[in-house]
Amino acid sequence: MAIQPVSSSPLSTVQGPNSLQKTSASDSTQQVSKTFEEMLDSLNQSQLNADGLMQQLAQGENVDLHSVMIGMEENNVNFNVAMGIRDRLVDAYREIMRMQV
Repeated sequence: MAIQPVSSSPLSTVQGPNSLQKTSASDSTQQVSKTFEEMLDSLNQSQLNADGLMQQLAQGENVDLHSVMIGMEENNVNFNVAMGIRDRLVDAYREIMRMQV
C-alpha cells in the first residue's frame, strides 16, 4: 500500500475555519447591504409618487384627494420604518464597538 504525500492530498485544499467565517460574514454583510439599499430605493419611489400626486393636486389636475392622502401616509409609514431600521443598525454598531476583544 503506497502512502501519498500530504501536499498532493485532497485535504490540502481544505481551508481553515477562519476562512469560512470570513466568507459567511462577508456574504451576510453584502446581503444586509443589498436589502437596505432595496428598502431605500423603495422609500425613494414612495416619496416620488407622493410628491407627484401632491403636485398634481396643487396644479388643479383631476386627482382624487383620497389617493393623495393614501400616498402621503404610505410614504410616512415607509419613512418611519426606514428610520427605525437605521436606529437599530446604529445601536448594533455602537454595541459592537463597546465589546472588548
